[in-house]
This record gives sequence, C-alpha cells and structure tokens, in this order.
Amino acid sequence: MAQDTHDAGQPSDGRAAQRLDSSGSPRPWLDRRHLIGAYAVFLAYAVLFAVFSRGEDQVWAIWASCGYAAALFMLWRWPPRTVAVLVSVAVAVVAPLLWLSLAYPLETGMWVIDRSASLLLHHGTPYLYSWQVTSWQSYNPYLTVMALFGMPSAAGLGGVAGNSGVWIAVATVVILAAAFWAAVPHRGCTTCRRDALLAAAVAVASPVIGLNLAVITTDPPVLALILLSMALAARPPTTTARPPTTASLLGSAAALGVACDLKSTAWLAVPVMAAMFARRDGARAAARFVAVSLVTTAVLIVALAPAVLIRPAAVTALVQNSVLFPLGLTRYKTPAESLLPGHLLTDLGAAGHVLSVGLLLAAGLAIAVSLVIRPPGDVPAAARRLALGLTLIFLLGPAVRFGYFIYPLGLLGWLALTHTDTTGREVGDGRKPVPWIRVGRQSSS
Repeated sequence: MAQDTHDAGQPSDGRAAQRLDSSGSPRPWLDRRHLIGAYAVFLAYAVLFAVFSRGEDQVWAIWASCGYAAALFMLWRWPPRTVAVLVSVAVAVVAPLLWLSLAYPLETGMWVIDRSASLLLHHGTPYLYSWQVTSWQSYNPYLTVMALFGMPSAAGLGGVAGNSGVWIAVATVVILAAAFWAAVPHRGCTTCRRDALLAAAVAVASPVIGLNLAVITTDPPVLALILLSMALAARPPTTTARPPTTASLLGSAAALGVACDLKSTAWLAVPVMAAMFARRDGARAAARFVAVSLVTTAVLIVALAPAVLIRPAAVTALVQNSVLFPLGLTRYKTPAESLLPGHLLTDLGAAGHVLSVGLLLAAGLAIAVSLVIRPPGDVPAAARRLALGLTLIFLLGPAVRFGYFIYPLGLLGWLALTHTDTTGREVGDGRKPVPWIRVGRQSSS
C-alpha cells in the first residue's frame, strides 16, 4: 500500500492503488485460498448443525449449507471473490431470515422489544413497573435504544416491515459495513474499498453473525457498534505519530455509548478502550473518551425513557430489568438453560448462585487489575483483551447462554479479516504494505 503521499519521490495513493489492484489484496484472510478454507469450515459447521439441531436453528443450517456450498464451488471454479461471498449472504442469511420471519411465531426477545416500544410511546418508559411484573417474560433485559427496533411494529406496520428482527439485521449490516469502511487504509484505493465490502460480507455470512441474524437475536448490532468504535479509534495508518483526530475519538466514544445503551454486554468495552487510550494517547484522551461514552449513554436513556426524570419507580424499573434480571437477582428468573459453569452453579441453589455472582465479580476485578498493570497499547490488543474478559464473564455469569460468545468470536474474526500482511512481502509498487490497524506502540493483550 502506498506510504504518505507527502514523501518525496513517492507516487500518489491513486497510482499505488492501481498497482495494488493488479497484484491483489495484502490481507491474507481475504485471498481466495483462505476464503476457500474458511467456507469449508462454515460448510462443515452448517452441515453438523443441520443434523444435530432442531427448530429454527436447523432451518438456518439447511439454508446455510446450501449457501456455503454454492460459495465454495464459485470460489473454487472462478476468480471473482465478491460475487461468491454475496451469494452466501443471500442464501445463508437473507433467505432464512425472511423464511423464519414469515413462517415462525415471533421470538420472545422480539416480542419483548415490540412491547417495550409500545410502552415507551404510551408511558415514557420501555419497562414495566415492579408491581406489573407477573412472570420472567415481564422483564425487558435490554437498554433503551433496543426499543427503537420495535417502533415500526408499535406504529402499526405488519409483516416483514414491522418485524423488529428484520430491522436488527438491517442495522447490523449497515453498522458492520461502516466499521470496515472506517478502517480502510486509503479512501482513494479501489482495492481497499473492495476489501472493505468483501470483509463485511464475509463477516455477515459467517455462522458467528449469520446464525444470530437469521434466527433473530439481539447481540449482532451491539457487536457491530463495538467494532465500529474500535475502527474509529485506530490511528490513521499513514500518520502513526499522531493520535486519532478529535472527530475519530468522539465518534468512537459515541458508537460505544450507543452500544452500551443497547445491551449491558457492551459495558466492559468502556474500561478496556479507556485503558488503551490512556497508554497510547495519554490520560486526557482517555478521559474524553469515557466522558463522551457515558454522556451518550445517559442522554439516550433520558431521551428514550423520559419517565426516569419524574418517576422514581421508573428508575427502579430500569435497574430491575436491565441489571438485576440478567444477574438472576429478581423474583422471576429466565428459564433459559446452558451447560456453562455459571449456570450450572446457579442450578445448585442459592449458595451456588451467590458463588456464581462472586466469581463474576472476581473476574471483573481481575480484568480491572490487568488493565491497570498492563493496559493494551493499541486497538488489536484492546480487542483481544476484551474478547478474553467477555469470555470469562460469560463462563461465570449466572444467566448466560452460548449465543453470547458471538462477542469474543466476532472480535477475533474481525482482527483476522482486517489484519494486513506485514511480513515484509512487497505489494503492488514494490514497497512494503502499510499496516491497516496494527500501528503505533505494539502490546500483547
């Protein structure tokens, strides 16, 4: 990739991009060989899922097996990569999403979102008050922004247009595309733009995100916003001596603030990213990042639950629904089951539940200590640290399902898709490629 265009005697980004176009992408996970390997793994996973799963998961697996097989054949027989990947998106994600949206009843999570939107319109809060809670389905474990996905249904739209899951999928794809686009090395580089589209499509088609979009879960848009925040926080690859611009820092903080007001699973990203900013750019940058993130979240809560300003019961309902219920500390508890350690401990009774929460708090403390002793020095290190921290929390949490592992898997997949070959091989015009995101002071996670 071209170096800084101000370097004396060096060609412009445009001429370097033309040379790069003729030699292919420097991102190893986006070449045909790696894509063929990845889609072979996708296909094997989907086939196994089709055999051993049931219900909506099995429907997705059957569609996905066809989509992955078609993409694998196209990648093997024809050079164009983008067309093959887009075919997999259409068959493995879009088709089962529409099929399940029309042929199956609304998922409990989507019903909760639709109800929260209706409550917001009529009562100024997306939560039922404590005296209105009659079962575990009365709780709304999401933050206030999630109610926006139910607004089309609350406004009277029916069918696919009023399906909150479809709007979650649309928002996820748009945000993911923005995340990959925000991180391209050179905006004028044709190959960089093509790779951004290709990487976003591979991410959407992968079982990690594609399954969650098709069967409709609430985690994909939260993950997408975390990735957008990280992409905006990365230093510009041609100006590694300078921190991100003010607009990039504020955009990164705002994106994470929105994620935090979608679901509490995004909260750990705030201290991890703050520690990264503190080490890389100084305490002032970290403070600005935290302040903007928290203000964004607070403003959205007030805007989308204005009742909290005038009714103390609304504040209690917010805490009860979005904090206590996910921790299993409410009267009614989710019937969802898993074989994760935290859930198994909870099944032992009150003592096991206390132990699970205690281990969860201990894991949080350990993560905090690690951020102080050895903070991540760049965005990839922050992504790895966040993936590790979330894995610990999900293993030990009292009411966590396997689907939550979309976050650590998605973070690691994003690093693989966006990693630029920095092994020293020459690209395009005969010069070493500029790293895409692995820039600045390096640090292990």
